[in-house]
Amino acid sequence: MTIKLRPSTQPNTEALAKALTQTVTAAGLAPSIHNTQPWRWRMTGDGLDLHLEPSRLLQVSDPDTRLSTLSCGAALHHARVSLAAQGWRATVTRIPDPAHPGHLAHLRVDGPAPEPVEALTVRRARTIGLRHTDRRPLTGPPIGPADITTLLTAVGAEGASLYILRPDQIIDLATSAHHAQRTDLHEARWQAELAHWTGGTRPTGSGIPDATIPAQPSETPVPGRDFGHYGDLPISQGHDRAAVFAIIYGRGDRPQDWLHAGEALSAAWLTATEIGVSLLPLSATIETLSTRQAMRALLSSAGHPYLVLRLGTAEPDDTGPAYAPRLPTDQIIDMS
Repeated sequence: MTIKLRPSTQPNTEALAKALTQTVTAAGLAPSIHNTQPWRWRMTGDGLDLHLEPSRLLQVSDPDTRLSTLSCGAALHHARVSLAAQGWRATVTRIPDPAHPGHLAHLRVDGPAPEPVEALTVRRARTIGLRHTDRRPLTGPPIGPADITTLLTAVGAEGASLYILRPDQIIDLATSAHHAQRTDLHEARWQAELAHWTGGTRPTGSGIPDATIPAQPSETPVPGRDFGHYGDLPISQGHDRAAVFAIIYGRGDRPQDWLHAGEALSAAWLTATEIGVSLLPLSATIETLSTRQAMRALLSSAGHPYLVLRLGTAEPDDTGPAYAPRLPTDQIIDMS
């Protein structure tokens, strides 16, 4: 009698460790508030734990760690995409221990995927290395309904929603953005924190270098981040009147909801990169309570706002600004 043995579903320890290291490297490319990269990964026997890194939190701009948690959510989504593209199945537990809120997620690898990796998953993983922040005006044609539908689907798949602002609401958004930034710029502690994380060449591997900050004011209906100075990024004189503005929002306003919002941001941004849409997150109106409430009013109190997005088409013949620096993988992962 012949006995057929089923192939083992238990991951090879060496292969899994290599996959997890590659996963953390990919996750380290995620977008984050002021490029602080506020995540710390810990490798366990069967996966990864994601924690907030206290030394890279914004005490003034983000005292409740709302945007840092959202940033970590983007890194978590990057990690999920990377693992799936490498052919691994994983289960994610978000906020596994409420008594330790800095422990945001546990990602457990269940074993090799039973089916071949889909081409879409492989392409999505490759897009991680292509995605970057572009603060230039959007001088190309407006995005169409099909692109908007694609982005709505990407955000919805991660448990959040995307609200597209009507043209008459953009004035309210612009007013709130202007108010938020004028208020912040008169706060000395806020100025000091911003100066610490932006400007220069950023040799430490984090923060926003001058190469990605516009060299002059942009012609735009909604002001972008005011860094307190101009950088080295050349921009055209075009006005991005064709830009579309949207709000990522959801029902809850707790760390788990912020984490989901970051995963939704990652999904939307990777999708946008694939379909040729420029996506720029605008967080100024989320950082202060009064303007966050104004954003909720734009949603007709249908949910809590997590982040504002500018969507459109950049100059097609331009490669865009430099990529922001990244911390080495060994500085964002602990081996247990």
